[in-house]
Amino acid sequence: MILVTGGLGMIGAHTARALLDLGQEVIVTSHRRSDLPSFLAGAATVETLDVTDREEFLSLGKRYEISDIVHLAGSIPGDDPVSFFRTDLTGLLNALDAARTWGVGRFAVASSIGNYIGRPEICWTEDLPLPVADYPHLIIAFKKAAEPIVTHALQGTDVQPVLLRIGSTWGPLMDPESAFSPKPPYIGAVLRGETPPALPDDAAEDSCYAPDAGRAIALLTTAPTLPHTVYNVSSGQPVSNREFVEAVKAVRPEIAGDLLPGRTLGPAPYLDITRLTADTGFTPEFDINRAVADYVDWRTTNPR
Repeated sequence: MILVTGGLGMIGAHTARALLDLGQEVIVTSHRRSDLPSFLAGAATVETLDVTDREEFLSLGKRYEISDIVHLAGSIPGDDPVSFFRTDLTGLLNALDAARTWGVGRFAVASSIGNYIGRPEICWTEDLPLPVADYPHLIIAFKKAAEPIVTHALQGTDVQPVLLRIGSTWGPLMDPESAFSPKPPYIGAVLRGETPPALPDDAAEDSCYAPDAGRAIALLTTAPTLPHTVYNVSSGQPVSNREFVEAVKAVRPEIAGDLLPGRTLGPAPYLDITRLTADTGFTPEFDINRAVADYVDWRTTNPR
């Protein structure tokens, strides 16, 4: 049985669904969220868990035979950065303690595309040395720091660490007004019959649809062997605002979304997934057109 912490969040839930599709038994944990997405109902075991409670975390191993851990649980920073770091670090250390205690085979943990901020390359590969940089968000800073914590904590054990440098992911279950991606708020406005805010014409970003991200993580968790520790998780190509807006218009042509004049921002950096594809066979199923159509269909009957 594979444990997915934060399994009712966007990436966690899609990872759980992909694991189920691969024939795995899955247990997902959630602390504050209780609404079970329809695609997990009746399929995954759900446990309420505060990952900062070590004894509660370790007790899962007494009730389930857990073979692997995918640690995706995390919090949203408030006004106190120390409180945020304490919460997420405690959860991570408890997950690592569980991995060592239970002797799981693989420990996959969410890292971030933000680790590469400061690299001048357009295509970011896993073998690039990570720069020293001022990170724009506490979450990115924590995820970069988490990588050596995980690898050092698992040294001398048979637990294989897998560092998931996850790209700009969006899709079903994302906060519809998220500040991390313009796509759900834009589509939300369209679904309400409102003119969405104009987006810069030539801006682009690394982009991955959540079901693809979940499937990539599931494949990395279940692959018979993995020759590397670090893997980029994304679609392998950037998506421009123009491509996104055109995809929305193809589904809802009655709502005209404007584009701001180009600002010659230059090429957008994105994650290279050559390693992911070579080691797991992963290729994305959703281009931007299929992703937008799927998300619009999802949001017509789901609030997030």
